[in-house]
Amino acid sequence: MKIIDKYILKRYLVTFIVMLLMFIPIGIIIDVSEKINKILANKVPFVEVAKYYLDFTIYFANLLFPIFLFLSVIWFTSKLANNTEIIAILSSGISFTRFLRPYLIGATMVSVFALVMNVFFMPSAAAGFKSFRFKYLNNNSASVKDDSNVFRQISKDEYIYVSSFNDVSKMAFNFSMEKFEGDKLKYKLSASRIKFNPKDSTYTIFNYTKRKVGILNDIIEKGEKKDTVFTFDLDDLTPVVYIAETLPLNELNKFIEKERERGSSNINTYLVVLYKKYSIPVSAFILTIIAVSVSSMKRRGGMGMNLAIGIILAFGFVFLDKVFGVLAEASTAPPLLAVWTPNILFGVLAIFLLRNAKR
Repeated sequence: MKIIDKYILKRYLVTFIVMLLMFIPIGIIIDVSEKINKILANKVPFVEVAKYYLDFTIYFANLLFPIFLFLSVIWFTSKLANNTEIIAILSSGISFTRFLRPYLIGATMVSVFALVMNVFFMPSAAAGFKSFRFKYLNNNSASVKDDSNVFRQISKDEYIYVSSFNDVSKMAFNFSMEKFEGDKLKYKLSASRIKFNPKDSTYTIFNYTKRKVGILNDIIEKGEKKDTVFTFDLDDLTPVVYIAETLPLNELNKFIEKERERGSSNINTYLVVLYKKYSIPVSAFILTIIAVSVSSMKRRGGMGMNLAIGIILAFGFVFLDKVFGVLAEASTAPPLLAVWTPNILFGVLAIFLLRNAKR
């Protein structure tokens, strides 16, 4: 590796790390200012707060990874251009493609780092981050994991529903379960609460009503409390995105396969989480090429103009990533295509800008 490669690679990595070290503390300070009253009101132990902000750091860095990388490359490449260093490098006979090599080496290192974080650290951080928020920061005293309703298909002809789930007490509220034979309802079980018992893996239902649909008359069974066994798992009572984001890669693959066998209607949501683990690292290459192409020449307005362009493009990438992710979850659009569409669109843009930069 030549001196110029080491110089650019060092600037690439150092600027990216500095960008993380600058913005993550800002994010933590903003989050603390918003949550401090609830943290103090709930008397949250310091150890749990510290663990939460460690998880917050990983979660926040992964969420805004494309923006941090893009802005850091724009920043130091613009400085090289303003100091006429890039002109000197290219005037020495080095082609623009050869000039780009240390950037691609840096992008490879950052991509590997992002992939490792996504596969090994992000699931645990997401679980800790979300559990803390649901346990201590919700308006309700209970650790309800989601304000929206959870509706799941647990087999070919069985469906369950809960309005919310408490992670501490392992209890769900407004539970119902429907069993079908073909297109006809066989029975419906409703309960105000359902509680999981870890010791024997049973469930306790409270204030329940079971209606068995008969040919002439329905059979109704009511009670205040009953211990029973169900075929679904505790995770089936948890919001779907929460589950997918907190599972390690091998467990996520198994979980997706199990849900596919069940015929789950939420399979696209799980696939979006899986595919994003691979699409985000690849975006490092695309965004690096775009950033270098945009900022490698002097412009009127100097570095400020390059940063403005960079911010617009970076937030445009994040916006498209969110839009197509939601589209895949809420429609019949293929999840793989939806997740990779932002990379494809910005990849085409990268090729176009690179060709212009070479000229």
